[in-house]
Amino acid sequence: MAQLLAGELALSSADLKAASQSYDKAMMISNDPEVAGKATALAVAIHDQDAARRAIDRWQALGATPAQLAQARAQLAVEQGQTDEARRQLSILIGSGDKDAWRMFGRVLIGSRDPALAGNLLESLATPDHLPPDPKAWLAMSELGEQLNRHGYAQQTADGAMKRFGTAETYAWAAQLKLNNGDRSGGLNLLREAQGKDPNNIGLRLTYASLLGQSGQYAQAAHLLEKGPQNAQTYALRAALAANAKDNKTLEQVYRQLSQASDDVRSSSAYLLGQLAEVLGRKDDALKWYDQVPDEDDHAFDADLRSAILLQDLGRSAEAHQQLAEMQTDYLDQPAQLRRAYEVDADLYLREKRYPDAIDSFSHALQVAPDDPDLLYGRGLAYAEIGKIDPAVADFRRLLQVKPGDVDASNALGFTLADSGRDLSEAEQLIAAARAAKPNDPSIADSWGWLQYRLGHLDQAAEVLRNAWQTGKDADVGVHLGEVLWKQGHREQAQQVFDEVRRVDPRNATLQQTLKRLQP
Repeated sequence: MAQLLAGELALSSADLKAASQSYDKAMMISNDPEVAGKATALAVAIHDQDAARRAIDRWQALGATPAQLAQARAQLAVEQGQTDEARRQLSILIGSGDKDAWRMFGRVLIGSRDPALAGNLLESLATPDHLPPDPKAWLAMSELGEQLNRHGYAQQTADGAMKRFGTAETYAWAAQLKLNNGDRSGGLNLLREAQGKDPNNIGLRLTYASLLGQSGQYAQAAHLLEKGPQNAQTYALRAALAANAKDNKTLEQVYRQLSQASDDVRSSSAYLLGQLAEVLGRKDDALKWYDQVPDEDDHAFDADLRSAILLQDLGRSAEAHQQLAEMQTDYLDQPAQLRRAYEVDADLYLREKRYPDAIDSFSHALQVAPDDPDLLYGRGLAYAEIGKIDPAVADFRRLLQVKPGDVDASNALGFTLADSGRDLSEAEQLIAAARAAKPNDPSIADSWGWLQYRLGHLDQAAEVLRNAWQTGKDADVGVHLGEVLWKQGHREQAQQVFDEVRRVDPRNATLQQTLKRLQP
């Protein structure tokens, strides 16, 4: 018992050599064949041939079965590169009549440090005349051949199993091999036959439908999946196919069927139901589904995030921020999730134009993920919105140090400098670089037009801003265009643009500030 305890302690510390030594001592004073069997396995694992032979002999004396002895001796022979002896022992093993003989055979070969030797033994022994009348054994050997890079053997054995047994599983594996080897057409044909042999096999339907979807055959894949038994996976794939095809009618059908499915399917699909409800514009329903996502579900964090965003969309801002505050406590020990919870909180504050609160949330997130580019960018924008130019410029400059040449950061820094009338030559270089990278971006065009205005180039500013305004009808671009037109003396045109901005964004703060300056 003392030696066994020492061996188990060594194993818990991954010290195989010490474990082998303890088990070697234990087997000599124990009459339990399992102890000798484990001593054998450990000796083979650490490549101690003398200890392995001694353990095999002890195991035999204590009553190991012929199959167990043949497996151990085959492992030892493979370890020593003795092909003939390994073949002899493996032949004894598969001829022993043990119900696990072929599984043991596979373990010997998969554990070999010499794939070429293992492959040769596989091909010479696991032949159609030796393999048992069991499709699982044929498939196992075919899979082993694939792992050992004996692709020809793997395919031949799979084809043989398919012809001999004709089960859906044999067709499916033969199809998978064809797909692995680039024969997409052959693989799809075999999957079609497999699915025809077992129409209710959910695994086959999922595999076949996935491949059809990857080929762009969304309708065929959806038609295949909507028939027959359903589970969480079939509903998820049907939803994905419908989303790719932009088929809202089918999304509605999947949502209705899934919401009426059995309790276990519905429970495991709560996050998917929430997503579908969101896509279909049912925000209140989406909230209810996200609330039902279990804590242990892989999507629990995402469900909480989506809930916060939905609460904000539904005008329940205080609840949204409370939800995120709770998440910031719940995920204190998970940096990636904690960072994201702070970031979403900050983004919601930005949407509410609560810039000091957004800055606070971004700052907390940056404590979790220092120098994160997205967080620096967001905080820089928030600082700029409340006129704190120095910290805004500092964040954008730091971002460009972390991520040199970033187009959005270059544009943001250039615009901030131009808007505050600082370092206009640097602003021109930054915005010009961003414009070269994204010549059709309206926000960069806005920055360029506003820079021209600051430089006194009113005609050029008006032309650039007019094009940007017509492209996207962004409220801030419209405000800038209106101010330029006003300064040019085209006050009627400017007022028309301001009126249109008011229709686009009635509460636009930039418009209100600009009108106060222009019409005191």
